[in-house]
Amino acid sequence: MNSQPGYDLARITLVVLIIGVLVAGSLWTLLPFLGALTWGATIVVATWPLLLRIQRVAGGRRWLATAVMTGVMLAIFIVPFGLAIGMLLDAAVEGVELVQAFFAQGLAAPPEWIERMPWVGERVAAQWRELAGGGPEAVIETARPHFRWAAAWVLSITGGFGMVVVHFILTVIIAAILYSNGEMAARGVLLLAHRIGGEQGERAVRLAGQAVRGVALGVVVTALVQSLLAGLGLWVSGVPRAGLLLAVMFVLGVAQLGPLPVLVPAVIWLYWSGSAGWASALLVWTVLVGGLDNILRPVLIRRGVDLPLLLIIAGVIGGLIGFGVLGLFIGPVILAVTYTLLESWVRNDKAGGQGPPT
Repeated sequence: MNSQPGYDLARITLVVLIIGVLVAGSLWTLLPFLGALTWGATIVVATWPLLLRIQRVAGGRRWLATAVMTGVMLAIFIVPFGLAIGMLLDAAVEGVELVQAFFAQGLAAPPEWIERMPWVGERVAAQWRELAGGGPEAVIETARPHFRWAAAWVLSITGGFGMVVVHFILTVIIAAILYSNGEMAARGVLLLAHRIGGEQGERAVRLAGQAVRGVALGVVVTALVQSLLAGLGLWVSGVPRAGLLLAVMFVLGVAQLGPLPVLVPAVIWLYWSGSAGWASALLVWTVLVGGLDNILRPVLIRRGVDLPLLLIIAGVIGGLIGFGVLGLFIGPVILAVTYTLLESWVRNDKAGGQGPPT
């Protein structure tokens, strides 16, 4: 009579151990693809309503809607990448010409706008004159200790960019597969959640989807507003190709880099061109626009997720610090699910009459 419970316990323990080993092995196998899988699933969850809308317009043809969404993803990456390559090539040609002129004529005197730069202008101009007086040899000797660091930095950036391209291709492939079979994947996740936590498990999964869509709304709208305001500042201050730079800033905003990589060089270029007034005005505008996302994004995310604003801000900032750009989605999702489950547990506890001891 006592052998049956022991046998059942041993069998259950063995089954749980085998399942745990299989799950751990599966996760280890998928580890190289985990980032792309997470990004692909996040993008699909965030843009699923848009896919369904395109499918209705396309007469119910899922393959056509999937092709459109996949093409948009590719264009978002390829177009800015092509523009950036063109700008880098132009800059490389100008850099070669500057190096040739430097060795032929030496380092020229510092431009007037250098001295007019706020805070650091006079110090930079004085150092520039000192290097110019020493000839090309002095400049090379000063820069020599930094050559190895610069070469290592260029190699690391090149290797990192190669990994970004690989992960992007994997993300697009995974997203296309999920677009084609999204309902099946959603049913599987809901069944697993129901198996683990019942109705509360399903509710947690649905809340996670809402959180992802809310974060996507906040990210895209914030990037759009920031890029429009930054582009307006560039156009008013007379920076050329403001429309093209606006598109680049929008992509940078979606990637959580913000408009500063474009605005700061624009400010420097204006000082270089002698427009110190416009450069100072654009510098102030850069500070205002650059900090706008810290206010606008949490407010927009809260419109899609019914959570306290403090939790959303903590999820966004903590997720970015802990997980990088992907943490922008992971942080609010984790806090949203945890908050909802705890709230439901406390509410059920009170409904069952199990209040705090008195």
